[in-house]
Amino acid sequence: MAETAALPAQEPWALRLFRRSVLKQRKLREIQALLGPTEGLRCLDLGSDNGVVSLLLRRAGGTWDSADLTAEAVASIRELVGERVELIGGGRLPWPDAAFERVVVVDMLEHVADERAFAAELARVTRPGGLLLVNTPHLKRTLLRRLRHALGQTDEKHGHLRPGYTPERLRELLEPAFELEARRTYSRFFSELVDTLINWGMGRLGKRGSAKGLVVTGADLQKNRKAFRAYALVYPFVAALAALDALVPASGYMLIARLRRRACARPGPRA
Repeated sequence: MAETAALPAQEPWALRLFRRSVLKQRKLREIQALLGPTEGLRCLDLGSDNGVVSLLLRRAGGTWDSADLTAEAVASIRELVGERVELIGGGRLPWPDAAFERVVVVDMLEHVADERAFAAELARVTRPGGLLLVNTPHLKRTLLRRLRHALGQTDEKHGHLRPGYTPERLRELLEPAFELEARRTYSRFFSELVDTLINWGMGRLGKRGSAKGLVVTGADLQKNRKAFRAYALVYPFVAALAALDALVPASGYMLIARLRRRACARPGPRA
C-alpha cells in the first residue's frame, strides 16, 4: 500500500513526488519484478523520466549507468544520482560492446526516431545471456485514448513518434538478437484516467512537454508548491481510484517485456 504519512524534509524531491504517484510506483514494481536481483551486475537504464527510477534502481544494487534524450531529463537525473548519466541522441550509444548484463528501457522506445538502429544498439551493448527490459505504451484504441487526444494529450505533445507497441511488434523489432521471455500489461482504465487528469492539471499549471514528453523536475516542484501540496491532500482518493483497476478485465495501457540476449545472434541491420 502506498505511504501517506508525512515525509522527511531531507528526502529528495523526486522521492516525495514518487510517493504521490501510483503510476510511477506501479511502473517500478513491474520493472523490478521482471528484472530480478541486480547486486553485483553491470546495468544500464535508458529514459527514466525525472530520475526517480534511476535512483531507486541504483539503490537496489549493481553498478548503473543512465541516459536520456533531452538535456532537461539528463539534468534532473544527474541531480538525483550524480555520476554516470549521459545525453544520447539518435546515433551510437556511448558504451562498448557487451558492456551490460541488464538493460532497462523506460518509456524511450516510442521517442527514438530510428527504432531499428536503436534496437541494434541495444543488442550491441547487452552481453550474451543478458536481459533487456522494455517498458512502453501498449498499442490499443479506446474511448479513453480518444478523450486524451480531445484534451490535447496527443502522441505529438508527449513526444511519441509512435503511439505504442504490441508484444508481437516488440518481438519483430528485437529479434533475432533477443528472445522474448515474458511480457504483460498494466495501468488499466482507472490508472489511465488518473494519468489523464494529472497531465491536464500540469498543463493548467503551464508545464509544457518536450521531445521526451512531460518531465516534472525539482524546479517545477518549487514553482508550484501550493498546487503540489493540494495534490498531496487528495492523493489518497487518487490512489483509491487507481486501485479500481483490479475490477477491469481488459489489458492495460502500458506494456512491459523481458527479453534475453541470444548468445550467437548478431544485432539486426541498422536501417
